[in-house]
Amino acid sequence: MSEGPMVDPVSPSQERQPSDYAGAIYGSLLAASVVAGTGPGQEPPHPGELIALLLATGVVFWLSHVYAHLVGERSSGLLPSARRFRAVARQDWPIVQAAVPPATAVGVGVLLGMSDAGAAWLALLVAVGSQLGWALYVAARAGATRGRMVAAGVVNLILGLVIVVLKAALTH
Repeated sequence: MSEGPMVDPVSPSQERQPSDYAGAIYGSLLAASVVAGTGPGQEPPHPGELIALLLATGVVFWLSHVYAHLVGERSSGLLPSARRFRAVARQDWPIVQAAVPPATAVGVGVLLGMSDAGAAWLALLVAVGSQLGWALYVAARAGATRGRMVAAGVVNLILGLVIVVLKAALTH
């Protein structure tokens, strides 16, 4: 006998699960990509516009991830609940949080008298640095050996540097 769709079986312990650090790494890469993708070959965006782009992109991708996760669960026969939505939204929140340091860097750059391009480069460096920092933090929390931490750092640094190189190549 076929049962109807199952109601989302979220236990209180699942609802309070820690944030997904992958989201912080992904969000940092996303923020670096936003900065790298703004104004190739032209003047960089105004700092206020860049801050808005960083934060709005983080929110849009966060909502997209939450939606995709819940639709994926629905395809398995689960009916999403408000509780499950909150749990998934909380788990993926680091995607939004990762946009804050580079956006803040843009503002700090302006306060320090940097040009719009200088503030954009500062934001890019902060995004790449955040991505590297999160990757190393996750490796350390997982008990990685020194060699594995170095490997994680090198891989994440290369990913970040690819974005920086693309930014430099596209703006000249």
